[in-house]
Amino acid sequence: MKPDDGKRGSIIYIPLMKALHCTRRQFLNHSLKAAAGAPLLGLAARSAIGATQASSASSISRELLANAKVAIVPCKTYGAAVGPALDKCFDLLGGIGSLVKNKTVTVKLNLTGTNFQRFLERPVGETYMTHYDTALALAKSLFAAGAKRVRFVESTQSSSQLASTLALADWDVKALEALGTVEFENTRNLGNGKSYAHLRVPTGGYMFSTLDLNHSYDDTDVMVSLAKLKNHITAGVTISMKNLFGLTPTSLYGDEAGDENATAGRGPIHNPKGFEKIQLPGLKNGISSTDPTWRVPRTIVDICAARPIHLAIIDGITSMKGGEGPWCGGEEKLKFTSPGIIMAGLNPVSTDAVGTAAMGYPDPRAVRGAKPFDFCDNHLLLAEQGGLGTADLARIDVRGMKIEQARYPYG
Repeated sequence: MKPDDGKRGSIIYIPLMKALHCTRRQFLNHSLKAAAGAPLLGLAARSAIGATQASSASSISRELLANAKVAIVPCKTYGAAVGPALDKCFDLLGGIGSLVKNKTVTVKLNLTGTNFQRFLERPVGETYMTHYDTALALAKSLFAAGAKRVRFVESTQSSSQLASTLALADWDVKALEALGTVEFENTRNLGNGKSYAHLRVPTGGYMFSTLDLNHSYDDTDVMVSLAKLKNHITAGVTISMKNLFGLTPTSLYGDEAGDENATAGRGPIHNPKGFEKIQLPGLKNGISSTDPTWRVPRTIVDICAARPIHLAIIDGITSMKGGEGPWCGGEEKLKFTSPGIIMAGLNPVSTDAVGTAAMGYPDPRAVRGAKPFDFCDNHLLLAEQGGLGTADLARIDVRGMKIEQARYPYG
């Protein structure tokens, strides 16, 4: 297996980079300058958006509002402290037994690639990838609560089995398997399935009306997103909802779509320029925008609508700010963070809203132009408008630590 040696950004942004005739670094600088120079919304536009926010907030179902519960628990270090902190989160939510007992639970990891070299002088699990200790603690909690089977999934840029990739990242795969019936699947293509699951976007979708995904995302009872607390250069923040962007198999939605051996990134979703011959399954007619900061937020919402998250877990023990991985810039731009918290919630929109606030951003429902969505559309607001959950902090039941106590400004 060949590591991706940190070049994932060049895969994602290469179509737009070609159009601008620039390097990846120049592309990032161009994007930041464009965002900084973007005109502010006029008063009428802001008033209209405010009315839309109010309307969308009132359209959230009672069931989703009842699940707008988010627990925040302090956890300063990895290792032995993670399990008790995670269990405390679950206790604050009323327990997870009724959710997972006798069920198949699928856990979406956040690896972002297969380059496991240290970054910011730390292991990747402490900066931008899922940490083994959080996965181990979660699996223990799930089996203790009665889960029948736990399946870890991720779409990697490698043709290797996921268990092999995790072993390269120094995960103790055998320790995980010793906990109970544990499976691993690389969902970049069909994997162990004979056909793709065809999932409908019940809201009608912003970008996609249907999505074709690896069988693991349909052959399950409970969906868990295990995310890091990070910024994202295309979506503002990448927490539990953005983590599901990786559900789309690269064999169907990637640069090499149409090939079961495809391992390249998802350039056609970000920007179709240069990929005109690729027909993305389920893409709605009339989608004309080629702007990644318009397309990616809407794709995130459509995926989360088609494959709902039942339990959102955010690792804010340590992470980084300024982007989602080393491809977003060097140490002058990306900085280590240590919020010292773990968060969990039953609705990903509400959980990510609290996570965004914990990052120091006062309004998780902010429109494009306000941090952290100063250069992109806000997928949390789009999700709320689509009826997936509330991002309104005033309607979310925050348990454990208060947001003010957990706040760690990301800038």
